Amino acid sequence: MTIRLVKSSDYYRLSPLINEWWGERQMSDKLPKLFFDHFNATSFVAEDNGEIIGFLIGFLSQTHSHEAYIHFVGVHPNYRKQGLGKQLYSTFFNKVKGQGRTTVRCITSPVNTSSIAYHTKMGFDIEEGDRKVDGVWVKTDYDGLGQDRVLFLKKL
Repeated sequence: MTIRLVKSSDYYRLSPLINEWWGERQMSDKLPKLFFDHFNATSFVAEDNGEIIGFLIGFLSQTHSHEAYIHFVGVHPNYRKQGLGKQLYSTFFNKVKGQGRTTVRCITSPVNTSSIAYHTKMGFDIEEGDRKVDGVWVKTDYDGLGQDRVLFLKKL
């Protein structure tokens, strides 16, 4: 297994897999090609024998010079719970630390309880929102009307 920087051409290999990896939920539209073209210096793909088995799409904040942001992460269902996600996150953390970033942010949907549990296990704190859902802070309408999100922050 190898982890390498993402290439523009990876979009065409990865995009058809996303909905499948998410149990046929419509998720591929959340990862347009622009991320593969413009953020490939801070985004990574994990491969096993030439097959994409995981990815992390992240970037350096243009607004906050000490922050980086993780936009989308996925691991092939057959490779979950083997430490691959942790390796992808660690690769990203090391990369952005080398760029002078001290904080990483990301978000998830309040219904994605496995993502919430994973991020807190990885050392992310949940930022205070404007209400709680099942004991978890949520920012109402963060991504548009009815698109509530859990906001995470990790100090490196």
